[in-house]
Amino acid sequence: MAIPAQFNPKEVEKKWYEYWMKNNYFHSTPDHREPYTIVIPPPNVTGVLHMGHMLNNTIQDVLIRRARLKGFNACWVPGTDHASIATEAKVVAKLKSEGIDKSDLTREEFLKHAYDWTDKYGGTILEQLKQLGCSCDWDRTKFTMDEDMSASVIKSFVDLYNKDMIYRGYRMVNWDPEAKTTLSDEEVIYEERQGKLYHLRYQIEGSNEYVTIATTRPETILGDTAICIHPEDERYFHLKGKKAIVPICNRVIPIIFDEYVDMEFGTGCLKVTPAHDVNDKTLGEKHGLEIIDIFNEDATLNSFGLHYEGKDRFDVRAAIEKELETIGALVKVENHVNNVGTSERTKAVIEPRLSDQWFLRMDELVKPAIKAVLESDEIKLHPSRFNNTYRHWLENIRDWNISRQLWWGQQIPAYYYGDGKEDFVVAENSDDALLLAQKKTGNFELTKSDLQQDPDALDTWFSSWLWPISVFGGMLDPENEEFKYYYPTNDLVTGPDILFFWVARMIFAGYEYTGKKPFSNVYLTGLVRDKQGRKMSKSLGNSPEPLGLIEAFGADGVRVGLLLSSSAGNDILFDEELCNQGKGFANKIWNAFRLIDGWEVAEVEQPESSKVAIDWYEAKLQKALVEIEDNFDKYRISDALMTIYKLVWDDFCSWFLEMIKPGYQQPIDTITFNKAIEMFETNLKLLHPFMPFLTEELWQHIAKRSPEDALIIAKWPEIKSYNEELLTSFEFTADVISGIRTIRKDKNIPFKETIDLKVLNNEKVTNYFDTIIMKLGNVADLSYITEQVNGALSYRVKSNEYFIPVGGNVDLDAEINKLEEELKYMQGFLKSVQVKLSNEKFVANAKPEIVESERKKEADALAKINTLEQSLINLK
Repeated sequence: MAIPAQFNPKEVEKKWYEYWMKNNYFHSTPDHREPYTIVIPPPNVTGVLHMGHMLNNTIQDVLIRRARLKGFNACWVPGTDHASIATEAKVVAKLKSEGIDKSDLTREEFLKHAYDWTDKYGGTILEQLKQLGCSCDWDRTKFTMDEDMSASVIKSFVDLYNKDMIYRGYRMVNWDPEAKTTLSDEEVIYEERQGKLYHLRYQIEGSNEYVTIATTRPETILGDTAICIHPEDERYFHLKGKKAIVPICNRVIPIIFDEYVDMEFGTGCLKVTPAHDVNDKTLGEKHGLEIIDIFNEDATLNSFGLHYEGKDRFDVRAAIEKELETIGALVKVENHVNNVGTSERTKAVIEPRLSDQWFLRMDELVKPAIKAVLESDEIKLHPSRFNNTYRHWLENIRDWNISRQLWWGQQIPAYYYGDGKEDFVVAENSDDALLLAQKKTGNFELTKSDLQQDPDALDTWFSSWLWPISVFGGMLDPENEEFKYYYPTNDLVTGPDILFFWVARMIFAGYEYTGKKPFSNVYLTGLVRDKQGRKMSKSLGNSPEPLGLIEAFGADGVRVGLLLSSSAGNDILFDEELCNQGKGFANKIWNAFRLIDGWEVAEVEQPESSKVAIDWYEAKLQKALVEIEDNFDKYRISDALMTIYKLVWDDFCSWFLEMIKPGYQQPIDTITFNKAIEMFETNLKLLHPFMPFLTEELWQHIAKRSPEDALIIAKWPEIKSYNEELLTSFEFTADVISGIRTIRKDKNIPFKETIDLKVLNNEKVTNYFDTIIMKLGNVADLSYITEQVNGALSYRVKSNEYFIPVGGNVDLDAEINKLEEELKYMQGFLKSVQVKLSNEKFVANAKPEIVESERKKEADALAKINTLEQSLINLK
C-alpha cells in the first residue's frame, strides 16, 4: 500500500495505541528475562495533565520503550495518589456549594462523597497520558486508597509503633487553617512578603513606666503570658521580680529573664506567646508559663480574643492596630519584610499551633539512606549535584509528623478505650485492637463499642513512601513471586521538589522493610518554564494546554520538542517552536521514507558510489550508537535524542540519500535499496523510544508484519566495530563537496552541467570518496595533479587545492576584476588591524581577549589574501 503524502498524527496515534493495547505489549509478567522496572510518581487522583507531567512521563516512556527493545522484561507501573489535603478541600468545597457542611456528616458519609468525587474525576490524567503515548502496564494501575495499598500502610504504622519508632506527642506544629490540618515542615513554603513591624508599649504594674516591644503580629498579644529580657541587660535590672500589663486584655504577666533574648535586637524586650511560637513554647516550658491559645482551627479568634472573637486573624490585625493607637499603646509602625510560611497545597498562611500529633522517629531510619546515596553510591542521583541538597536535608532531619486532621486517607489505627492520653492500643483492625485493650487493661468485659478509633488520617506521603514495595504486594506478602522479581526497581524519574518529600522517604522505607534499595537511579527533571524563564502557571497565562499541543503538533512532535530542551536537573525554557521543530522532524522522516519508497528497484549493477555510501553510513550509525548508549548510561536523555536527530536529519537524509539516489528516471539497484531499507529500519529502532507513533507507522509500511514483528518489541541495534578513519576522511570530503557547490552557486554554473576537478593533494587524502565527490558535485573527471592549474577557479580545504577549469559560462575578466577588488579590500583591512597591533599602548592596556581577537583577525586576513593571490595567479 502506497504511503500517504502527508503524515497524519491524530489518525496514526489512535491506530497504533489501540494496536499496542490489543496485543498486550505493555503488560509484564515475571519470566526468564531480566526485569526493568519503573514506578510512576503517582499524580493527584483528581489532577489533569500539565507540562511537568508531560516532561516527566515522556522521559519515563523513553526509558521503558528502550528497555523493551533491549530485551528486558519492561514493567512500568502506573497509578494515582489520593492527595488527602487537595482532594478533601475540593470535596468540602463541592459539598458547601450544595449546602452541605462537612461537620454535619459522619466520616462514612463524607468518604462516600469523596469516593464519588474520585470515581467521577479520578484517573483523567492517566487517560491523558495514553494520548502522549505512555506505554504503562495499565493492568497494574494502583491507587493509594486501594484496599491492599491501605492495608500495607496500616501494617507499616503498626510495625513501626511496635518498634517504638512511632509515638504520640503534644508539639508545636504547622497548622493550615484552610485545610484545618497539620503539615510537615517540608510542606511549608516560605515566601518573602511585605508586612509591618508594630512597636507596642506594655505598662509595668504599679508604676507609670513602660517597656516597648516590637512584633509583626499584634493580634497575638492577646495570648502573651510573659515578657522576656536578657539577665545581663543592665537597662532592665530594676524590673526583676516585676510584672507587666498586656494592652487591651489587661492581663498581668511576669517579666522573666533568659539568655535566649538578644540584647542588641530592638529594645531587648521580647513578648512570649507559648501557644503561637515554637521558641516561645520552649521558653514557656522552661519558666512554667501559662499557655493561652487564642485561635480556632480556622484561624479566627476564640474567646481569648475578647471582642474580636469569631473574626479572622488578618481582619483583627488591622482592627487591633487602630485600637492600640486609640489607647496610646502603639508607639510606631514600620514597613518590614517577613519570611512567611504558607501551605504548599492551599497557599494559606501557616499558624504555629500546639497539638497532639503522631510522629515517626527519624534518627535510625535516615542512616542507611545517607549511606546508600552519599557513601556507597548504591543509589545514584542524576545530576549528582543534588547530593548536596540530599545531604543537607537528611543531616538536619527532624521527626516526621505523620498525622493529618482529615478524613480522606488511611485512618490512624490507634484505638482509645479510656479518658487518659495513654489509654489506647495500636492494631491493624478493631478485632486485634479489642484483644490488645482487654489484655492491657485486664478488663475482658470490654467490647468493640468501648473502642474509639483515632479520627486523624495519615499523611499522604506516609502512604506513598511504600509505593515501590506495595504496588507489588511486598508489604502484605514479601515472599510473593512478583515482588521478588520486580523489586528493587531500576529507575525513578521525578522532580527535585519532592526529593525529600518522596524520594528520600521511599529510600527510608526500602531499607527498613526489605533491607534493599527501592531503585538504583533517580533522574531529576527540571521545572518547565516559559521562554522568559518564568515558572508556568495558570495565573500568568503562560502555560500551554498539553492536549492542545498534541492536537497541534502531534504527540511525537511534542515529545521531541520537550526533550530537545531538557537536560537532567536543569529547568526547561519551553517554547512552542520546539514542538514545531519536533513536528518538522517527523515530517522530514516521513518524506525520507516516501523518497525511498518511490524509487523503482531493478536488478542492475550497484554503483561504486553506493557501496562507499553504505560503508560510510554504517560506520556513522555505529559511532552514533556508541554515543547514544553512553548518553543513556549517563542519563543524558536529551543528548541521546540530539545524536539521533543529527544522525537522521544530517547524515541519513541530507547526505546518505543523496549519495545513493538514482539518476533521473533511473532505477536503484536491489542491493543498495535493501541496504537503505535496513538502515532506515535501524534509524526507526533508535527513534522509537522518542517518537513511538511515527516509527511504528513507518515500520509497518515497510513490510507486512505480524504482531510478533512489531517495532515496539523489535531488537535494539547492537554495537559493532567501525572505521573511525573513514568518518574523518568523509568530513574532509564534505568540505570538498561544499566548495564545489559554493563555486557553482557563485559562478552560476548549473548543477546539470558537468565540471572537471583537479586536485593538488598536499594532505595525502584517500581517494576512497572520489566517486561520492563526482556524484554530488556532478564532476565528469576527477584527477590528481602535481602543480597548480592556470586559468581555473580554485578553492582550498586545509592545504589541498582544488581547481575547476573555467568553462564558457564564466567571464574570466569579470572574475579577475572581482578577485582584485576583494584583494584590495582585504589588504586595506589587514593594514588597519596591523596599525592597531603595532600600537604598544593598545597592546599593553587592552583586555587580553581583545588583543587576541585582533591577532586572529590579522591571521585570517593573511590567509584570505594568500588564497585570493593564488586564485588570481591561477586565472591569469
